[in-house]
Amino acid sequence: MKVLTVFGTRPEAIKMAPIVKELEKRKNIESVVAVTGQHRQMLDQVLSIFNIKPDYDINIFKPGQTLTEITTNSMLGLEKVLDEVKPDVLLIQGDTTTVFSASVAAFYKKIKIGHIEAGLRSGNIYSPFPEEANRKLTGILTNYHFAPTETNRDNLLREGYDEKNIFVTGNTVIDALKYAIKDNYVFDEEILNSIDYENKKVILLTSHRRENIGQPMENIFKAVEDVVMEEKDVEVIFPVHLNPKVREIAHKYFDGKDRIHMIEPLDYLPFSNLMNKVYLVMTDSGGVQEEAPALGKPVLVLREETERMEGVLADTAKLLGTDYKVIYDNFKNLLHNKDEYNKMAHAINPYGDGNSAKKIIDILEEEFEKEK
Repeated sequence: MKVLTVFGTRPEAIKMAPIVKELEKRKNIESVVAVTGQHRQMLDQVLSIFNIKPDYDINIFKPGQTLTEITTNSMLGLEKVLDEVKPDVLLIQGDTTTVFSASVAAFYKKIKIGHIEAGLRSGNIYSPFPEEANRKLTGILTNYHFAPTETNRDNLLREGYDEKNIFVTGNTVIDALKYAIKDNYVFDEEILNSIDYENKKVILLTSHRRENIGQPMENIFKAVEDVVMEEKDVEVIFPVHLNPKVREIAHKYFDGKDRIHMIEPLDYLPFSNLMNKVYLVMTDSGGVQEEAPALGKPVLVLREETERMEGVLADTAKLLGTDYKVIYDNFKNLLHNKDEYNKMAHAINPYGDGNSAKKIIDILEEEFEKEK
């Protein structure tokens, strides 16, 4: 069996790395890797960490690229790769524009598609944007739906997908995290080594969602600023996204605040190990909602909707939205309410046991044998 894996962004690369490594172990599978370079620098960092050398690099990235440019340039580049490789199966992960583009390109060639992390749904086509549309459109073209959880499986069943094509596997992000966390990890950024994680309540903040830019992000940052000013034992670490609009709002609220540390975006290894050290995580990211609970870290989700409700239902995360008072009150509560903090910190992570990649490739081999 010839399997082509395609990905283009850092989150995809992190979650696909365990898949690529598992494929490399299988003697009866020819593994080919292609990247679009939708994210360039951040993607390359992950490839280096996991020692993955793509067979094809379409390298579409350019500053300020639009969603239309990402889509069309990815499809044009992948068309050539598909014609050359002629894979039996295309494997894609998640909900980026690379994923959508790759699924359409493969569909046009009548190549079977395996969608890893299938069945996530927020219920709002514009949130997250454009990811909710990407994953729904990809699902229509998919042959093998690898759903991380039963909730994701149920979402697909409700949409009319055949249950024999849906497989619950856990999420490969937990596989990757097991690889990344190191005892006594030393950061390149000296400020991260100097923070007292044992005696201070250190908060990891991430915020970059398109739909949060503007007043929602102003609310988030103002709530964080106010709590930090009131709580002398609290420090915040904020790897600031490269988006200039995010940076502008961050500087407005956080400049000159000694216990709010704005740093450059972190590579996967330092970010994962930082997450392992902090008291709690505040985020509008998707993947962090899965990773932090595996490390026993409560998550405050700074979004109006989440496609990862399993964490909310399992009490590993709280969905707060972007209202100033809700964020302020919940942040303060987790700083002072030990019972609530411990309930979240010790809840069982619903996203898997770290063996998802093996399960997915086992299933793929079994399905391929059935169809011979």
